[in-house]
Amino acid sequence: MAIANAKQYLEQKLDKENFAKVSVLNNDKLFQFIADSIELTKPAKVFVSSDSAADVEYTRKQAVATGEEKALKIKGHTIHWDGMEDQGRDREVTKYMVPAGETLSKALNQMDRNAGLSEVKGLLAGSMQGRTMVVRFMTLGPNNSVFSIPCVECTDSFYVSHSLDLLYRRGYEEVKRLGAKAEFFAILHSSGKVDERMVSVEADKKRIYIDYSTDTVYSVNTQYAGNTVGLKKLALRLTIRKADREGWLAEHMFLSGVFGKGGRKTYLAGAFPSACGKTSTAMLPGETILGDDIAYFREINGKCMAVNAEAGIFGIIQNVTEKDDPAIWDVLTKEGEVIFSNVLEKEGKPYWLGMGIDIPADGENFSGQWTKGKKDAKGVEIPCAHKNARYAVTLSALKNCDPELNNPNGVELAGMMYGGRDAKSYVPCQQSFSWEHGVVSYGASLETETTFATVGKEGVPEINLMSIQDFVAISLGKYVKNNLDFGKKFKNAPLVFGVNYFLRDKDGKFCNGVRDKHVWVKWMELRVHGEAKCRVAPTGLIPCYEDLQKLFKEVLHKDYTQADYVSQFTIRIKENLEKIDRVVQYHKDNVAESPAEVFSVLAEQKKRLEEAGKKFGEFVSPFDLPEQK
Repeated sequence: MAIANAKQYLEQKLDKENFAKVSVLNNDKLFQFIADSIELTKPAKVFVSSDSAADVEYTRKQAVATGEEKALKIKGHTIHWDGMEDQGRDREVTKYMVPAGETLSKALNQMDRNAGLSEVKGLLAGSMQGRTMVVRFMTLGPNNSVFSIPCVECTDSFYVSHSLDLLYRRGYEEVKRLGAKAEFFAILHSSGKVDERMVSVEADKKRIYIDYSTDTVYSVNTQYAGNTVGLKKLALRLTIRKADREGWLAEHMFLSGVFGKGGRKTYLAGAFPSACGKTSTAMLPGETILGDDIAYFREINGKCMAVNAEAGIFGIIQNVTEKDDPAIWDVLTKEGEVIFSNVLEKEGKPYWLGMGIDIPADGENFSGQWTKGKKDAKGVEIPCAHKNARYAVTLSALKNCDPELNNPNGVELAGMMYGGRDAKSYVPCQQSFSWEHGVVSYGASLETETTFATVGKEGVPEINLMSIQDFVAISLGKYVKNNLDFGKKFKNAPLVFGVNYFLRDKDGKFCNGVRDKHVWVKWMELRVHGEAKCRVAPTGLIPCYEDLQKLFKEVLHKDYTQADYVSQFTIRIKENLEKIDRVVQYHKDNVAESPAEVFSVLAEQKKRLEEAGKKFGEFVSPFDLPEQK
């Protein structure tokens, strides 16, 4: 039951200093959420952060003092472990709580709201006894902006509080400025029962439930940041509903500034499922990074303006090397605030999979004390670090952080790309014929394989619509329609590209080199400015060999042969037709009220493929395709 007089209750429960921090915010709804959270979880004390230097430092120190983090040798670096059973976003126990009479798309995990509230509040009841509740105020999007969304998170984890400081813009002053007008997202999290390493131990009682009718997220018996840092993917679900109501887009996309002729900078966005190249594309050397995960788009004065919802990176660390990822490597190996999670620690140094150096044969990792050859309960060998091990760092620590990160007006978006893991069909890079064609054939048709970033089996092919379907708290059909309609707001909508870094040849070898993505992005920049030619393929506009030959030499200092071009850009008719069939069936089965445009665009693409197959055979060389006039 809701506390009758929330502000009076808070005055009784909080000491004078912390009550003063809350009361000045002058928001009854906020008072109610905090009071109800305290009454439910029963913390021993409450710490309210006002974002002062002292409060921020207190969070840092407590994260180590409580044992949730461990200090490493390099000043400012710490490490956190999530245990054996809490290593990724958990689809099975992440659910939308749907009010009676409503339903979401079949592809979305959902349950009755009343049943969900009863269950999750039952698990949260008394969960903070003997602990401190930390109350944090953060902002999605830049402060004092049309993009701003205030948020409050109540948690008993100083690791979560510390992560918030690195990943988001502090929002106490923004909430104070808005006062009674502040409409906010609310998150209540508890780690639940923990062991001596401060690891959540009741994985069978892990629950992450989203009550979209009140813009509230509940998370319990978990510490993995993707399940607990509520402003991340959990709040994205709420933001999508807000964007739907207000006519803008909240997308699972990075934002990057790409340099071109005369030093010009062109902003591109990209949607990729986890572990499909998203952060590495956002972090290309020589370009700027504005964001690596979540972007908001609005039509402002006829232009598509974009911001990063976040202010930091919670990135996958596997295969980060000094050679391939110099900007991140620099941050991970120098003084400054970094939280490593689920990597190996030996004598105060962190080690991860694929880092390009010799790894110790023992140390401490997510499984506890570790030695090479250690096996889990099922007899499977435990690696030195988890595949989904992460680092958290503020974007401003990166040398290539874009200076417009906190611009309240955003930046003008020129193009966006969609990419997944597609071993058989789509070429490495192509441009859509139109906004609608791109949204449908690259976005709503995005096909990938499940990865280690999500709990469950790896390597299973699946449609991951726009790389966002796990987070869409509205009808998937409505979401696709919103994207299609958004492009109609502009005389010149951003260009849409499809990329695929995982195409394989007949021998199973990747057709792309790891660094080739930089060439594809540079080609996109040229296309935005009308400075690169293309050939017309059935699935889109592909680069011309001469342009790629020049770009490979300029960008990667390597030769690019005609054989490379044919291997990468041959159109595989059979595989592409099979892909269309899978996508159409998926939309029929899972996407309620999928727009008619989806099926018409795919039908047109199928017709183009069939005609090309009749003319050229099962494999169409790019040299057989006409140049666009």
